[in-house]
Amino acid sequence: MKTFFDLVQQVQKPGLCHRCGGCVTFCTAINFGALGQDEDGKPVFADMEKCIECGICYMICPEIDELDKEAAELVKWELPMGRMLETTVVRCADPLVRARATDGGAVTALLLHLFDTGRIDGAIVTRQTGLFVREPWLATTRREIAEAAGFFFDSSHGMSMYSEKYSTFAPSVQALGPLARRKSGKGRIAFVGTPCQIKTIRKMETLHIVPTDAIRYVFGLFCSGNFSFGAKERERLEKLGKFEWSWVRKINVKDHLMIHLDNGDIRAIPLEELDFMKRFACRFCDDYSAEYADVSFGGIGAEEGWTTVVSRSPLGRACLAHARDEGAIEVYASQDNPKFASEATQIIVEHSQKKRQKAADFRKTLEKTPPVSIKS
Repeated sequence: MKTFFDLVQQVQKPGLCHRCGGCVTFCTAINFGALGQDEDGKPVFADMEKCIECGICYMICPEIDELDKEAAELVKWELPMGRMLETTVVRCADPLVRARATDGGAVTALLLHLFDTGRIDGAIVTRQTGLFVREPWLATTRREIAEAAGFFFDSSHGMSMYSEKYSTFAPSVQALGPLARRKSGKGRIAFVGTPCQIKTIRKMETLHIVPTDAIRYVFGLFCSGNFSFGAKERERLEKLGKFEWSWVRKINVKDHLMIHLDNGDIRAIPLEELDFMKRFACRFCDDYSAEYADVSFGGIGAEEGWTTVVSRSPLGRACLAHARDEGAIEVYASQDNPKFASEATQIIVEHSQKKRQKAADFRKTLEKTPPVSIKS
């Protein structure tokens, strides 16, 4: 039986850990308490004596191939980039939400629609706590969901936050979890996350383990990688883009890092020039478009102010259709460009193939390199 020790040797030491928090999530939610995360989000032993060596932390890691087949079957994954039932371009119908959003506010629009119609009791999102800092949280009101709108350029460790919130109102998850959720009214959750986080969730679902029994919708974000905005990185970006951070209104990523300034100007920096900021593990991730989600979202392939959306499951497609029919989202007008959906699909496929090939190339290089511990 493989344990957390093996996870450290095979994933952390080579620098492949994505800090998705999946291993910590299960251990915390089930109240084992053996694992925790350090200040950098890296999984560590919180109390080694509490580890029962169940091996689940190892199996659900997105970098371990155990349960890959089962997770793929669960979501009906297929080539070239997961199941794609429909691709469209939309935006939130509420102009106030759009004003806060990065692209078209589609994620927030769907979360608000699900909440307003009683389909969810809350959502795992992230909120801004500083200029370059966001934290994960369980939003349980309409206002909290709306306030989370906006782009962040870093990973959220969102699943670890979820397990803490989950165990707060369900201290004995396996036996008392269903009863506690009915009393609290927080038993139906929508999860918004990156491809690595979502793959871990799907693996947990194949084992029918907490806290995924409360997750009803899984929304994925297109991901070129997670980046660090440290002091040195910010200074280098200013030189690359010829701007000052005091001028910045918001940041976004499509095929470039888009720095939106207060005067309306945009500084576009090619992603290829940002490797100095990218987390080492992200070089080995082959999922660009959140292929295991119910619905995937991103700005690529859409005009400014709009979001490209991929429905991947019948649940996701129904959610999108209902939000459209109820006026929560607006669909891009086909008369402006009859080929908007097919063109967006092609762009997503191209970016997915590019990321998959890069990941494969990096893995070949890693296999020829002696294992070293990477801090990133």
